[in-house]
Amino acid sequence: MAFDISRARTETPGCDRVLHFNNAGAGLMPVSVLNAVKDHLDAEALAGGYEAAAAAHERVERAYVAAAELLNCAADEIAVVENATRAWDMAFYSFRFAQGDRILTAEAEYASNYIAYLQTARATGATVEAIPNDEHGQVSAAALGEMLDDRVKLIAITHVPTNGGLVNPAAAIGRIARDAGIPFLLDACQSVGQMPVDVEAIGCDILSATGRKYLRAPRGTGLLYVRRALIEKLEPPFLDLHAAEWTTTDTYAIRGDARRFETWEGSVAGKIGLGVALDYALGWGLDAIYVRVTGLADTLRAGLAAIPGVTVRDLGAEQCGIVTFTKDGMAPAQIQRALAAQKINIAVSPRNFTRLDMDARDLDALARASVHYYNTEDEVARFCTAVAALD
Repeated sequence: MAFDISRARTETPGCDRVLHFNNAGAGLMPVSVLNAVKDHLDAEALAGGYEAAAAAHERVERAYVAAAELLNCAADEIAVVENATRAWDMAFYSFRFAQGDRILTAEAEYASNYIAYLQTARATGATVEAIPNDEHGQVSAAALGEMLDDRVKLIAITHVPTNGGLVNPAAAIGRIARDAGIPFLLDACQSVGQMPVDVEAIGCDILSATGRKYLRAPRGTGLLYVRRALIEKLEPPFLDLHAAEWTTTDTYAIRGDARRFETWEGSVAGKIGLGVALDYALGWGLDAIYVRVTGLADTLRAGLAAIPGVTVRDLGAEQCGIVTFTKDGMAPAQIQRALAAQKINIAVSPRNFTRLDMDARDLDALARASVHYYNTEDEVARFCTAVAALD
């Protein structure tokens, strides 16, 4: 069945205003999400925040159920938090490391995660080690298998790095981690919403994701999945009266589901918007979305590669909707500013966002164009023409 691009663009008001190739930064919200958020904010203003939240209970709970449907897990394995960083941190900092413990990660790991590894290593004496890449520039499953011993306490990788366009072989990593009995933490910030992500098929124990990117939810929304068998083994780094109950004067009991990783206060409008965005993605179908996104990205790569002086910098045996490139004689920040003047949105990935990968490739920064299903082939052609004309 052909993808209904006319409907997708009609339901995305921003398409009339910008050429948006910054979906890996924040996707354009569909009108249904926008209206859901606005309606709840109106309700808070007119009825009161607590009262509006009580009336919207079922719509808030839908976010958990829809996330479980999207990821193929149970709703009690889902926490909804402020952002993907908080989701990832709440899980990672629940682990207890000691001198000599090993944390294995990817060469293209994102800075926020790697900083957390380094902080933990400094405090505990654990070590952080990057798994070598294979010939495609993605995490080598074979190299991972050779690195395992009884000191490896966590395997933590980014599914789709912020730069490079690649999709790391998460399922292959998951099989190795499960066979070895090592917890596997997957940062799916850039993958959830643009491709099918099934936690059972992947075999990850924990997954973090954001709402604002390919899910097209409001900013300030994030998801955390924690496998039920692991939930009660992990005590979050901090607790409140939502995550735990004060049971006697000097005791408390942590709740038994994934909401132990949440705090009481949060954006109710954001949670409602996230639930609507999840249902919206499910309505299109993640397989159909990924076919559409990768088709556009492949066309974009080919168009950019044909421009003299432009080098596409993407890696991986499987590539996604993120397309990174450089242009001779222009810094990526210059490219971004010049395109912004034409109402074309892209992002810049600097060296310190993925330092190991960028150092290995001797790159200071990359221009990053990330497409979504509501983008068009005409927009890809217009984008390439604009890049070719830059000087």
